[in-house]
Amino acid sequence: MPAQDSLVIFFHGIGASGAQLMPLATSWRAALPNSRFVAPDAPFTHWRGHQWFRIDGNPLAPESIKSAREGFDRTVSEIIRRERFEARLDRVAFVGVSQGAIVALDGVASGRWQVGALVSFAGLLALMQVSSRSNETPVLLVHGKDDRTIPPVASTMAASQLGAAGFRVEVDILPAVGHTISPGGAARALEFLEKSLE
Repeated sequence: MPAQDSLVIFFHGIGASGAQLMPLATSWRAALPNSRFVAPDAPFTHWRGHQWFRIDGNPLAPESIKSAREGFDRTVSEIIRRERFEARLDRVAFVGVSQGAIVALDGVASGRWQVGALVSFAGLLALMQVSSRSNETPVLLVHGKDDRTIPPVASTMAASQLGAAGFRVEVDILPAVGHTISPGGAARALEFLEKSLE
């Protein structure tokens, strides 16, 4: 019996574009043959590409991250409607890197999105009251030990915040990896998605 189909939505980092994450999708297709992969561009422009929220002043201020919610939710809603997953959010996975991971984590931790899985690469969770509404969503936090942009302690702290709200969280701090998606991190994420979306 074939596995159910699923939808994996990628969220890129600041100054990037969705297209830059499609090679990762291509590498995962064989292991997730019934999955559809979508990598939208963030709604705000950046001098190098796109961004989910502007980074004027303190880029990690809760207000900055909250300012991304309307654009993020609109982007996700359009994709889910177009791909016809409105009644099957448990078959949807969020995969974000850097700023994309920040908005994906915020979307789930705030209780706005109850999806089937969430993978954060080199992300962080703003200090906030984490909602238990989405705590059925399993979460994987992957972070490079040598990340100088967002230190790995950010993922450790996010795991504590989410765990306190009843989330099942896995954390992988990868040695000799900086602020990027490494081959090892990508393999770990794929294994997690195969398990979460089976």
